[in-house]
Amino acid sequence: MKLSPPFWLLNLYPPSTSVNRAERLRSCLGALLGIAVTGWLSAQVMGLTLATVWLMAPMGASAVLLFAQPASPLAQPWSIVGGNLVAAFIGVSCAKLLAAPVPAAAAAIFFSIGAMFWLRCLHPPSGAVALTAVLGGPQIHAAGYGFMATPVALNTAVLLLAALLYNNATGRRYPHAQRAETPHPHLTNDPTPTTRLGFTTEDLQAVLKDYNQVLDISFDDLELLFRRTETQAFRRRFGATQCGDTMSRDVRAVEFATELDEAWQLMHTHRVQALPVIDRARRVIGIVTRSHFLNQVDADGHRSLGTLGARLRALLHRTPHSHSSKAEVVGQIMASPVKTAFETTPLVELVPWMVDAGMHHVPVVDAERRLVGMVTQTDLMATLYETSLAHLGPAPTTPST
Repeated sequence: MKLSPPFWLLNLYPPSTSVNRAERLRSCLGALLGIAVTGWLSAQVMGLTLATVWLMAPMGASAVLLFAQPASPLAQPWSIVGGNLVAAFIGVSCAKLLAAPVPAAAAAIFFSIGAMFWLRCLHPPSGAVALTAVLGGPQIHAAGYGFMATPVALNTAVLLLAALLYNNATGRRYPHAQRAETPHPHLTNDPTPTTRLGFTTEDLQAVLKDYNQVLDISFDDLELLFRRTETQAFRRRFGATQCGDTMSRDVRAVEFATELDEAWQLMHTHRVQALPVIDRARRVIGIVTRSHFLNQVDADGHRSLGTLGARLRALLHRTPHSHSSKAEVVGQIMASPVKTAFETTPLVELVPWMVDAGMHHVPVVDAERRLVGMVTQTDLMATLYETSLAHLGPAPTTPST
């Protein structure tokens, strides 16, 4: 008879992680290199002898955070530097003031956590630093406040430098600074359109305040996860319409050396607001819009010519000389680099670009990044309207009397 473990015991076993094998290996290798470099450099500076404490055990816990969870607020530079130094100072002070080791250790942890909360540098391994200062033995007690410099500050600095280099070299943003809020494209005080109907930043802040617990994730990452969850839910409900399904394929484009007058006439003839700029292999290198022409009119200082029309004609008029003080070709006024989408990109992913960031046109490229189409705000609205109607189904019929 096969016995299954009790239900409450199964609840204690955590679910499998969503991190893939490559990320696990990246974390392990980072910790290996970080500790190896920290230990070797510290030994060289302090002297590799049995009488010298050159590598602290708390650095192992710090390595887990810095390399396996570099996005955690607990793993940021100020957290490890401030937390370790404050904890070391408090631990040494408690060891000097209280002779009994257990009360001294308890007091060191109490004051260290309080100080880290106050200074916003909460770093769990720093609790072990405080205990090391109290319970580390005669060598550490003899060092006194010098324990803060070596090995604490030295170990911390080397491990932090290793994390900075390794994480960024392997594609992980570190330090994981809070991202600034995306400004409204029209520079008004209104929230961006995608946040008017969904949850707001204030809603999330209110929930976290009510939750009243420390979360091992930054506020901006938490908000980003919720936004992506909303996008995923929308995609599931309304279908994953791709850019290739709705884009304009017969797209007019220009090259870097296309003259301004030719590009302007092309916009006027086809009644378009933007032209992608491509190289000879049809790879997108920029985009030029009517706004770029109008901005250039002011930038080139044609105000003395009077009306806007006169200034625009002066900009478009080709200079007959070999040298010119004004822009002559599209490549001189285009926006570059430009965001592009693939044919297989879900259309819903373009919503934040167009609605919040103020983009009106998104060039679509193939696997070799060659121009194959363009998605405009009009295309986006028409597609979302049609998919919404399809989701709603036929309108209810009114029963005849």
